[in-house]
Amino acid sequence: MMNPEMNGYYANPANSVYMQAYQQQSPYDQAYSAKGINQYSDDYMQQEEEWEREGVLDPLWEKQQRKTFTAWCNSHLRKAGTQIEEINEDFRNGLKLMLLLEVISGEQLPKPDRGKMRFHKIANVNKALDYIQSKGVKLVSIGAEEIVDGNLKMTLGMIWTIILRFAIQDISVEEMSAKEGLLLWCQRKTQPYKNVNVQNFHMSFKDGLAFCALIHRHRPDLIDYDKLNKDEPLKNLNLAFDIAEKHLDIPKMLDAEEITHSAKPDEKSVMTYVSSYYHAFAGAQKAETAANRICKVLKVNQENERLMEEYERLASDLLEWIRRTTPWLENRTTDNTLPGTQKKLAEFRDYRRVHKPPRLEQKAKLETDFNTLQTKLRLSNRPAYLPSEGKLVSDISNAWKGLEFAERGFEEWLLSELMRLERLDHLAKKFKHKCDIHESWANGKEDLLEAQDFKRCKLNDLKALIKKHEAFESDLAAHQDRVEQIAAIAQELNALDYHDAASVNARCEKICRNWDLLGTLTSKRRVALEEAERILEHVDSLFLEYAKRAAPYNNWLDGAREDLVDMFIVHSVDEIQGLIGAHEQFKATLPEADKEYNSINALAQEAHHLCQQHGLQIVENPYTSIQPIELQSKWMEVQQLVPLRDQTLQNEMNKQKQNDSLRILFAQKANVVGPWIERQHDQIASAAVNMQGGLEQQMQRLRTMEQSLSQYKPNIDELENINKEIQEAMIFENRHTGYTMETIRVGWEQLGVSIARNINEVENQILTRDSKGITEEQMNEFRMSFNHFDKSRTRRLEPKEFRSCLISLGYNIRDDKQGDADFQRIMSIVDPNNTGHVSFDSFMDFMTRDASDQDTADQIIQSFRVLANNKPYITADILRSELPPDQAQYCIQRMQPYRGPDAMHGALDYTSFSTALYGESDL
Repeated sequence: MMNPEMNGYYANPANSVYMQAYQQQSPYDQAYSAKGINQYSDDYMQQEEEWEREGVLDPLWEKQQRKTFTAWCNSHLRKAGTQIEEINEDFRNGLKLMLLLEVISGEQLPKPDRGKMRFHKIANVNKALDYIQSKGVKLVSIGAEEIVDGNLKMTLGMIWTIILRFAIQDISVEEMSAKEGLLLWCQRKTQPYKNVNVQNFHMSFKDGLAFCALIHRHRPDLIDYDKLNKDEPLKNLNLAFDIAEKHLDIPKMLDAEEITHSAKPDEKSVMTYVSSYYHAFAGAQKAETAANRICKVLKVNQENERLMEEYERLASDLLEWIRRTTPWLENRTTDNTLPGTQKKLAEFRDYRRVHKPPRLEQKAKLETDFNTLQTKLRLSNRPAYLPSEGKLVSDISNAWKGLEFAERGFEEWLLSELMRLERLDHLAKKFKHKCDIHESWANGKEDLLEAQDFKRCKLNDLKALIKKHEAFESDLAAHQDRVEQIAAIAQELNALDYHDAASVNARCEKICRNWDLLGTLTSKRRVALEEAERILEHVDSLFLEYAKRAAPYNNWLDGAREDLVDMFIVHSVDEIQGLIGAHEQFKATLPEADKEYNSINALAQEAHHLCQQHGLQIVENPYTSIQPIELQSKWMEVQQLVPLRDQTLQNEMNKQKQNDSLRILFAQKANVVGPWIERQHDQIASAAVNMQGGLEQQMQRLRTMEQSLSQYKPNIDELENINKEIQEAMIFENRHTGYTMETIRVGWEQLGVSIARNINEVENQILTRDSKGITEEQMNEFRMSFNHFDKSRTRRLEPKEFRSCLISLGYNIRDDKQGDADFQRIMSIVDPNNTGHVSFDSFMDFMTRDASDQDTADQIIQSFRVLANNKPYITADILRSELPPDQAQYCIQRMQPYRGPDAMHGALDYTSFSTALYGESDL
């Protein structure tokens, strides 16, 4: 570091012989030599990077070093009022080089040569190099000629050597020096910061966060580190460089863009710049050390003052507690009650166990703190501490002795007073306990003895009350001794002058009066209970007789009511006649039932009268739940239901006679219609099998049958009307016929469906014959073959039956895989929906397809081509002129426009229309 006494000298450029010589010299010598430097090293740090004499530095690194080293030199030269512009030019004459060494070392170098010749420059540079070597730096192959010739690489190497010696060598952290010490310093300072991991002086500083962390660690007021982003290195670097230059007086030695754009920043440039941070914050460390020394002294003084204040506070608190407690211990009076004395004893024990021990500790702590404080004051060369008046350790000790004197004998006095009051308290508790027991026993006894509950009891309950009263009389006699004990204890408490004797006497007198009253009420209740028992025993005998006779009579009434309203279902006159006879037998028993009812009711009335006469509550009969009012209601209901039952039976007799007439009428008509429908079914089945005559003759016969079916319809309607009446009358069986309306209705519907299906088949056969040119003999042959294999007469063939039918008609279907494939192809034609069977229509369509003379799509296309004069399209005018109007309009609406190259306006495509007619395209 520069000697502070030299700051004024170098601040004036005129005072420097180097500045005077530099101003007299003009740069003219531009010769460069080719001497090389293998490597350089020194005595104080490990070997640095190689400097190849003939090699070429990385252009980016060279640029970084040039800028950084220039800024570093200027940061020291400005203290002497000068600076350099080009590092390889401005040091050639050796003057500013010697000036730089004087500034950074604070020492005086030999006087420089003032000549402008080359040897003058070499002499000045040699003086500078000799001074560097005198500081223990070994310069290898760095000669004055290379510096004078402006060799950039040699000049940068020399400046780096100076930086190592004067800026980095003196850095020492935990016994590590120079580069390792600077790296460890960076690691220690940036360790708490996220996204910062300093491992070297190139990549670890590339994102700028390490520079920002160093600044924030020492000057947190300059940077808000939490807002920095690792993905913005250029912003971070510029922020650190600007703040270091503005607030820390560290010039910008690095270029942010060069660092971010370089694959690996130059290590020497970064080390040089980081060393400036170290030296900038070293001054702050010295100030911090001085402040810590002051704080340490003040802390000792503050701690002594705190101990003095704490002593004064504790002493005042302890003396105040002693002042309040001593009068309480000196007071030897009580409220003359056991609880009050016990409370005072509890307070004393609480004082001994809770309040006094902490105060004793407080007294010991005061003595200990006082001794400790005096020792600390003596060791720190402070005057001894003298507490305020009355708070000396001796004053506290005297006050404590007075407290213990007042405490002596206090507990013995309290215990003797407790023994005196305990005897009186025992008698009072004994009196109270016996009174509580007696009053608890006597509570409610007056109400119980005066109660009229026996007038609301049944006989069994009354007998239980009598037993209970006898038990009470025994209990009353047993309590006589307790009442006498209560009176004796009250007399003793009065003799001992108990403080609450008045309340004891009042309670004793109340118990004695209550005891005399209970004896009187007990005798009166016994007399009343015995009289009620005599009356209830007679009532009980009446209840028992009532119960014996009421139960069977009630069962008879329930059965009679149930029979009179019982639902019945009959289906003949004989059945209803039987019910009427049974009802007449029941009516013959009614006079005897009326006599029994009057007898039972008289028993209930007598029991009710006895209870009312003697003021007893009318209780329910314990032997039965059947009430007289219930028997009366049921007997009256039976008398009312008898004539209603007569009318119901007579109405049912009339209904059965009418139903029998309807059965006979339906049977007569059904026995005619049923056979007629069966004959018609046989005729249709025979016509379908025999196929007599041609198709037109068969059609004629079917039409005749259809007409006769229509003419016979009124007979079915008449039978339906009769069946409606039967259903409304709820008639479900008819022994006069085996036909039901359902069987006749199903047969009639099947007959109509069968005729319609046969007519449709014959019509389709005629249409097929006429449209496909099939002879009637062929049609008959196909029908006969189908009917032959249709064994179940369902008008459809199973696959096996269909295959046999085809073989019988001459189809060659072999019994092998090829034959199976051929048959499956045929099945896909006749059964496209995979129903698993072949209908008659599908069979006929398949058999007549090949033999028919039918139109094809090609024939229709050819016909349209003739109308269109061999053109691939046709117009609406041609269609209207050649076809009937409705058919022309049909074609015009469905034909698509023609899209061919020779199409004219309004041309229509007859080809797609024709193929769509036969299902060969979508229309």
